[in-house]
Parts: sequence; structure tokens; C-alpha cells
Amino acid sequence: MSLARVHNFSISLDGFATGEGQSHDAPFGHAGERLHEWMFATRWWHQRIGQSGGSGGLDDAFVQQFTPGIGAEIMGAGKFGYPGWHEDPEWKGWWGPNPPFHTPTFILTHHPRASIEMEGDTTFHFLDASPAKALETAREAAGGQDVRIGGGPTLIRDFLAAGLIDHMHIVVVPILLGRGVRLWDELEGLEKDYEVEATSSPSGVTHVTFTRVGL
Repeated sequence: MSLARVHNFSISLDGFATGEGQSHDAPFGHAGERLHEWMFATRWWHQRIGQSGGSGGLDDAFVQQFTPGIGAEIMGAGKFGYPGWHEDPEWKGWWGPNPPFHTPTFILTHHPRASIEMEGDTTFHFLDASPAKALETAREAAGGQDVRIGGGPTLIRDFLAAGLIDHMHIVVVPILLGRGVRLWDELEGLEKDYEVEATSSPSGVTHVTFTRVGL
């Protein structure tokens, strides 16, 4: 069975997955890169950007699970671009000509446009659809492999509320943001549907995994 998976999704101690004031020059608002510094230190990240070095250990072991078994991705409009990107016909995301997805990638937006073929087998498709319909479409494109639910927080929250996430890896980063977009709002009791494990890393982050009961 094709699973819907979330990987390497970082939140602050107070539950924010992005800061306030997102813009073309500040994709995560006032949070900057603080939510993802743990990832940037790993061997996996260094390899992705063509550098040697980087840390192994627990953080690297978790982040390595991002790609295996994934045949498609779904992301929200807020992950694909800055507020108002739909008014720029030349906008193709944050990631340059060769995005890191290497699969069909579906962007949920109220402003769909023609698909964009990128280097490295990534094709961006733009859908105005419910989470359930988007997942059905992505599973067809994934060819029997799993679908990564890539974020941002509003998208993941919608998929969780609809009962569509099978496995989720959340990274709790020891910072307080105070404002922005929270992940857990209106999801009271979510933990009852999942087996939850938490593992602390020497880097200071905590890896929390949610696996659907009975999976």
C-alpha cells in the first residue's frame, strides 16, 4: 500500500513551523534558518550541496529517510513560493533549475497554472483540490511508491485533520518563535491514532515520529 509520509519537518518549542513576515527575501519570515540548522550540519545535507564533511549520527540517520521509497510529493502554495508568487508567471520555486524532489510534485493552490518540467525529473503540477483528491492524484503518479507530504504547516495540518497521514517525522528545535504559523492548532487528540516515539539528539533537537496505529 502506498503511504503518505512527512519527513524532516521542523517546529519550534512553541509549535511554529515558520515565522511571521514571509516574503521573497525571507521564506521563513523572522525565523530565518534557525529551524533547519540541525539539518544543514548533517552529512546528508553536505552531500546534497556538493560538499564534504557534515555530521553523522542520529540527525543524519533521520534525514537520510527523506528520499527512499518516495514516488511523488504534495506541497502547499506557501512552500512553493512567497506570498503573491502566483502573479509572477516566471516563478518556478525556491530551488533553482534542479529541485531536490526528482518526482512529480503537486502544489495545492487556488491559482493553478500549466505544469512546469524541471531538471532532474521534477515536474511541478498545480492543483486546486481537496487533500483527499490531491493524494489520490499523487498516488497515481507515484506508481505504487509512497507520497511525501512536504508542507508547509497549513498543508500538513489539513492532511492530518482529514486522517490522511500514515507516518510523520517532526523535529522539535529548541527555540521559541512566539509568532508565525503553528502546526498543531485544532488537532486535539491526534496522538490517539498514532504510535508516538521521541528520540533526543546531541544536537539539541528531538525527533518525534508518528506511525498510524495498525500500520
